[in-house]
Amino acid sequence: MASPLASVKRLLWNADERRPRAPWRLIVGVVVIGVVLVVTGLVLAPLQPLLDSLLVESLSLVAVVTVVSGATSAVAIAVVGWVVDRRRLSDFGLGVDRDWWLDLGFGLALGAALMTLVFLVELALGWVVVTGTFSSSGSFAAGFAAILVLFLVVGVQEELLARGYLLTNVCEGLTGWLGDRGATAVAVLLSSVVFGALHLGNPNATLVSALSISLAGVMLALGYVLTDELAIPIGLHITWNLFQGGVYGFPVSGLGLDVALVAVSQRGPTVWTGGAFGPEAGLIGVAAILLGTLATVAYVRARYQVLAVHPSLTAPDLRWRD
Repeated sequence: MASPLASVKRLLWNADERRPRAPWRLIVGVVVIGVVLVVTGLVLAPLQPLLDSLLVESLSLVAVVTVVSGATSAVAIAVVGWVVDRRRLSDFGLGVDRDWWLDLGFGLALGAALMTLVFLVELALGWVVVTGTFSSSGSFAAGFAAILVLFLVVGVQEELLARGYLLTNVCEGLTGWLGDRGATAVAVLLSSVVFGALHLGNPNATLVSALSISLAGVMLALGYVLTDELAIPIGLHITWNLFQGGVYGFPVSGLGLDVALVAVSQRGPTVWTGGAFGPEAGLIGVAAILLGTLATVAYVRARYQVLAVHPSLTAPDLRWRD
C-alpha cells in the first residue's frame, strides 16, 4: 500500500514526464503570467505622463503599453514553459520555419478577406454608410501605425496565451482520460470559453458577444490543433482586428478606434450587425466565423493532405528527452 506522501506526490507530479501534472502547470502558469502583467502595469503607470508628452496621440500610448505587456507575457510563458512544462517556447506553436510563414500568410489573407466580405455585405444592404476616408483625430499615418502595432502584438499575445499555453496544457492533461480526439475537443471548448469570457470586460459586451467571441476562439483553435502551429490563428487574428477597426471603421470587440481608412455610420439591425460591440456580436459576424472555419479546414487539407489532430499536440516532445 502506497504511503500518503507517495499518493500526494503522484497527484502533483508526473514521474514519466518529470514535471508537474497539467492542473498544477496551469495554475502556476496563470499565477506567474498574471503577476507579471500586474507588475508591468504598475511599473508603466507612473511613466504615463512622460509617455503622453513623447507620443503623438493616445493610440500610440496604448500601443507602447501593449507591446511592453505582450513582451513580458511572452517572456513569462517562455520561462514557465522551460522550467515547469519542460518545453521550449517554439513548442507552444512558434516553431517558425518556411511552412510557418506560408501558413501565417494564409491566416493574414483570410482575416482580411472575411472582414472585407462583412463590410461589403453590410454596405450592399444599407446597414453601413461610408462617411469619410483616412479618418483620424490626429495624424492618420501615426494613428494607423499605432493600431497596426497594437493588433500585431495582441494577435501574438492572445494566441500564445489562449491556444499555445492554455489549450496545449488542457489537451495534454486530458489525453490519458479522454483519448486524443476527446481531449482536443474539451481543450478547444474550454480555451474558447475562457477566450470569450475574457472579453466580457470590454465596452458594450453582453453574453451574446461573449458566446460569439467563444465561437471565434473555436475557429482560431482549429488552425492550431490541425497544424500544431499558431501561424494560421495569429495571422487570422491580426487582420480580423485590423481590417475590422483600422480599415473599415467598425468597433473591435466593443472598442471604438479614432483611426480608420474608411469611416462608417452603422444603421442596420443590431441582431445582424452587432451594434456598438461590432460585427463579432452580430449574426453577420457569426457567418464570417463559420466561413473562416470552413476555409481553414479546406486550406489545411489541401496543403497537408491530412485532416486530423496533430500528434505533437497530445504527445509533447519534452526538452529533457533530447
